[in-house]
Amino acid sequence: IETHSVAQAGELYFKNLSKRNKQIMEKNGNNRKLRVCVATCNRADYSKLAPIMFGIKTEPEFFELDVVVLGSHLIDDYGNTYRMIEQDDFDINTRLHTIVRGEDEAAMVESVGLALVKLPDVLNRLKPDIMIVHGDRFDALALATSAALMNIRILHIEGGEVSGTIDDSIRHAITKLAHYHVCCTRSAEQHLISMCEDHDRILLAGCPSYDKLLSAKNKDYMSIIRMWLGDDVKSKDYIVALQHPVTTDIKHSIKMFELTLDALISFNKRTLVLFPNIDAGSKEMVRVMRKKGIEHHPNFRAVKHVPFDQFIQLVAHAGCMIGNSSCGVREVGAFGTPVINLGTRQIGRETGENVLHVRDADTQDKILQALHLQFGKQYPCSKIYGDGNAVPRILKFLKSIDLQEPLQKKFCFPPVKENISQDIDHILETLSALAVDLGGTNLRVAIVSMKGEIVKKYTQFNPKTYEERINLILQMCVEAAAEAVKLNCRILGVGISTGGRVNPREGIVLHSTKLIQEWNSVDLRTPLSDTLHLPVWVDNDGNCAALAERKFGQGKGLENFVTLITGTGIGGGIIHQHELIHGSSFCAAELGHLVVSLDGPDCSCGSHGCIEAYASGMALQREAKKLHDEDLLLVEGMSVPKDEAVGALHLIQAAKLGNAKAQSILRTAGTALGLGVVNILHTMNPSLVILSGVLASHYIHIVKDIIRQQALSSVQDVDVVVSDLVDPALLGAASMVLDYTTRRIY
Repeated sequence: IETHSVAQAGELYFKNLSKRNKQIMEKNGNNRKLRVCVATCNRADYSKLAPIMFGIKTEPEFFELDVVVLGSHLIDDYGNTYRMIEQDDFDINTRLHTIVRGEDEAAMVESVGLALVKLPDVLNRLKPDIMIVHGDRFDALALATSAALMNIRILHIEGGEVSGTIDDSIRHAITKLAHYHVCCTRSAEQHLISMCEDHDRILLAGCPSYDKLLSAKNKDYMSIIRMWLGDDVKSKDYIVALQHPVTTDIKHSIKMFELTLDALISFNKRTLVLFPNIDAGSKEMVRVMRKKGIEHHPNFRAVKHVPFDQFIQLVAHAGCMIGNSSCGVREVGAFGTPVINLGTRQIGRETGENVLHVRDADTQDKILQALHLQFGKQYPCSKIYGDGNAVPRILKFLKSIDLQEPLQKKFCFPPVKENISQDIDHILETLSALAVDLGGTNLRVAIVSMKGEIVKKYTQFNPKTYEERINLILQMCVEAAAEAVKLNCRILGVGISTGGRVNPREGIVLHSTKLIQEWNSVDLRTPLSDTLHLPVWVDNDGNCAALAERKFGQGKGLENFVTLITGTGIGGGIIHQHELIHGSSFCAAELGHLVVSLDGPDCSCGSHGCIEAYASGMALQREAKKLHDEDLLLVEGMSVPKDEAVGALHLIQAAKLGNAKAQSILRTAGTALGLGVVNILHTMNPSLVILSGVLASHYIHIVKDIIRQQALSSVQDVDVVVSDLVDPALLGAASMVLDYTTRRIY
């Protein structure tokens, strides 16, 4: 979705600019090249700046490039990374030694001061028209300060983002000094506008490093893996670790690094550990590495620097990346590689679903558990930060700069209402999800808050044809999204609960139940995301019920539990080690089709003797009709109007009024369900079984009796409870949105 926004915004922006470009070139002088100074401070910012530098170099008729190198590029302890700039065939106009050694807070301040002393001579000599500055490092702040005070235009790359440390303050300070802004995401663009920056000087281009990332994975990666990790290492069977100090809490970040190394040693996988950056606390982290013998440990390879092209291949084919580097939450998402983000250093950034946040990484066991959860998984590739076309957009943007425009930047302050006090509840939006429940009879859409409150619900009959159904879903969601604005609810995404087998990775209904017609091989994600411009998640209704219990119900905080839905059919969901189990072909937790009798009644799945054939609403309705046809259903105090179909509720009513045959049918149905639960206990050994749905309260006592009679003694203490959630399907659909858009937290 974000990629689509980037592309769309870029096209719209340059349609408006294209009319101006010729006039601007004539105004600046046809033979006048734009003199661009690119200043790079470290290996990380060079990976973002290099694609722009290559682009500038390919258009010598428009641009003149000057390269200034400073900061940790020129320090041996950090790999002398200026050499990779030379290897890329760039002429380095100036090398500035600006780092004051000491790696503490005072040394960082002194380094900024030293850079401010040295930069004026360089800028006076080069006289650039524009300086390109990247990111949020203290070196970059010195660059931006020098250029602004010397009346040199500044183009800031990656402004508007939020990470969660002192870097935010530095990044936003550079934003206020910069004249032009290139941002990577729609949220960053909105942040810049909120900071009163001129919208006409903001370009939503995407991250320049993605131009290289998205074309990199098909190269010969095994030779790179072997070079850095050894000949015996396989793809997806190693870890990349990159952890930096947090300058606002150095002691805690060093302790966290120590725990991380202990967890990696225990996890016993080959690991490539990169040295931390030059921030205060880095020396102490290196001492921790040496104290634990990481550089000589057979499972570890400790390195100061890996060239970016090779680093891309290493993270793309890793079993997991761990640490607190922005690379983990930004670039690695392009490959779907699992990431464990430790601590608060990147907690504010937008991430794909491949990132698991461990905010309080205060024990080795917690980090080790996260490794077990993430290692070896493959997530959908995320393009939140770019679509691979950032550099062409940035070059067009540079060409559109009018050097005759006044240098003094303008701030676009919003109008301020005077003397109006507002209640805080009206100022703060309620973070919410649109939840959709596709049932056999009804189609329901709801606005669900972060706390699980259903703010508003809409219900329509579920149409019989695909075309009518998809149009009604779109119509109801658009109406609900519009209503959400009036209700002060910020919709983060759409979650859909539907019957049948679902591929949640692609958002496709593979095969539906017989209750929902024309619903096979249906892509639900694309039409909804295209219409609403929101992320969309889709899953089976049984899985959604389990997710609802995990977030809002009796499964909250439990590591392992099973949910069984007793409704028109019988479904379920399994939570194991806090994760929902989908299975290799997305067919896990089809609990209604556990066979409990070899010669039982026919089931809708084509088999016979399934739980669903005994205990579902359809099965009870079938038995109720048989009794009614034989005049054996109704007892004194009961009646069924002629225009009303006989159903499961009539059977339950008859049983309550003493109908022995109805009681026998319900006892058989409860026994079948109980035997299924016994099989689940013996197979999964969960800590809790939750019965959900309209029939749950009628079965609970029989199920518990069967467990006492049939289950092994070791599982008889497992609790079986009735769900207290009113709308598990809607709440589960909402939880997919609320868990992932606000990032998973372990």
